[in-house]
Amino acid sequence: EEVATVLADEIRGKNVLITGTSLNGIGFETARVVAKYANLVITTGHNAERLNLAEGAIKNDILTANIRPLILDLSSLSAPLRLPSNILIAIHRHPTQILIHNAAATIGQFKLIADKLETQMATNHIGPFLLTKLLTPKILAAHTEHYTPRVVFVSSVGHSMTAGIDFDTLARPDATRYVPKDAYNQSKAANVLSTIELSKRSKGKINGYSLHPG
Repeated sequence: EEVATVLADEIRGKNVLITGTSLNGIGFETARVVAKYANLVITTGHNAERLNLAEGAIKNDILTANIRPLILDLSSLSAPLRLPSNILIAIHRHPTQILIHNAAATIGQFKLIADKLETQMATNHIGPFLLTKLLTPKILAAHTEHYTPRVVFVSSVGHSMTAGIDFDTLARPDATRYVPKDAYNQSKAANVLSTIELSKRSKGKINGYSLHPG
């Protein structure tokens, strides 16, 4: 809340999309404080009931909040592919100035999604990466002489606790070699690496950030 107050002028009038905004989580609190100043806050989650509860709680706290909830399961790689038309409607054809990737999964057992990818990597990075790629034209459209749009990944200090991304295991997940914590850390390392590369490739038109929430 203190950070949002200090950065109020940076947020005011902006369209912000935040993933993983279930009630009382980090994403929810981010959406709540940003909603005080933003033009529109698009919240996403895979559970409609929890998403609606979060929307109601924010609007109850901030009467002027403009919240648009959208169902999005980032563990399903087909979900972001269906999203762009909904986003265009939700933000009334205005650019997306700020995209915050907060959604994440932390599981203790080996599990594959329908796309045959390990769940933590799919939810924590590949799904968000695909969403970013699909929304890049809308994000780039927000760039002006005086404002550079932001893409933020909520990563973890765990990114530094892995030897790197095992691309062989990523392509061919193996339950016999699965270490849950390392899978999580690899997904967070992927967040950091992609943020750096996004900033490079956008050549100053998008600022990429990654952070440890603790």
